[in-house]
Amino acid sequence: MIRKKILDEISPYVPGKPIEEVKRELGLKEVIKLASNENGMRPSRRVIEAITEAAGDVNRYPDGGCFRLREAVSEKFSVSPDNIVFGNGSDEIIFLALRAFLNPGDEVVIAEPTFLVYRSASLIEGAKVRTVPLKNFKYDLGAMAEAVTPKTKIVFIANPDNPTGTYVNDQALEAFIGKLPANALVFLDEAYYEFAKGEDYPESLPLIKRKDVNVIVTRTFSKAYSLAGLRIGYAFARKDIADALNKVREPFNVNSLAQVAALAALKDEKYLRDSLGLVEKEKKRFYEVFDKLDVAYVPSRTNFVLVDTGRSSQKVFEYMLRRGVIIREMTAWGLKQCIRVNIGLRDENEMFFKVFTDAMREIPKEEA
Repeated sequence: MIRKKILDEISPYVPGKPIEEVKRELGLKEVIKLASNENGMRPSRRVIEAITEAAGDVNRYPDGGCFRLREAVSEKFSVSPDNIVFGNGSDEIIFLALRAFLNPGDEVVIAEPTFLVYRSASLIEGAKVRTVPLKNFKYDLGAMAEAVTPKTKIVFIANPDNPTGTYVNDQALEAFIGKLPANALVFLDEAYYEFAKGEDYPESLPLIKRKDVNVIVTRTFSKAYSLAGLRIGYAFARKDIADALNKVREPFNVNSLAQVAALAALKDEKYLRDSLGLVEKEKKRFYEVFDKLDVAYVPSRTNFVLVDTGRSSQKVFEYMLRRGVIIREMTAWGLKQCIRVNIGLRDENEMFFKVFTDAMREIPKEEA
């Protein structure tokens, strides 16, 4: 079969195991999943009602321009509708940006470790990927600026980063952008924006109004709004950049149920407050458990925590899986003793604490 040679260097993205699959494989009755940075809360009642009402119209194609949702997002963030692009999850906008702005031989700069899709998607488009190691689990923007060359077309910044949960502050981001050449584009992936905003976290939307920088800002309804299963995200960008993304976007890329669900979710501000409040409250309990066990972790501005177990992450993963707790082991990111766990509901978290405590007591430590 004829295919791109670069595919030999790329491993398919492996998502966290589904709950039902683990139940079948291991014969377990109770399984919780804290592996995929999902929101433990069910969607808003308004969302369920909106989906139910719209379900009878799925014989029709969706609105290809997401008109009603576009107007709502425009009003909420005081951004022109012309500056908004919707995607099948914010992940799709990564592919759209690479498709629209990259030519074979161009370069992309990413951190390491970071969201795995940046690298694989860039390689598929024929880019040379330059990686810059994190420094103390944070972006080293100085080193990333030095990695930029005249061939650099896109710099990806996950803010906050996945899998570390750390963020780039406003001053550091502004200084970094000021060092970039005119032909480079900064892709700010703000999938965890709702959890991170405040204090010195950058408010990035003013950047899209500037002509001296090229910026795409992406956000999603998957995390804080609990719509991961519907795959809907969006981007803010200057009009000429947004127009380029729309030229390479698939027709009807956002399904009709996702559109009505996102619109309903956006209007339910109480749900969002409850969602964020739950995560912040429960995250403190995670820190307390890790401190008690003398286990290192990275303080996070997201709904997940990166944990250095001091043990083989694969062994910890397998131990917890057998006990019905699905977590993410971080070997694919080069972090062989780390796991990533997202903040769940209180009873889910209690189950995690018990099984994780047992794992730390029963699995011997290893040399890093």
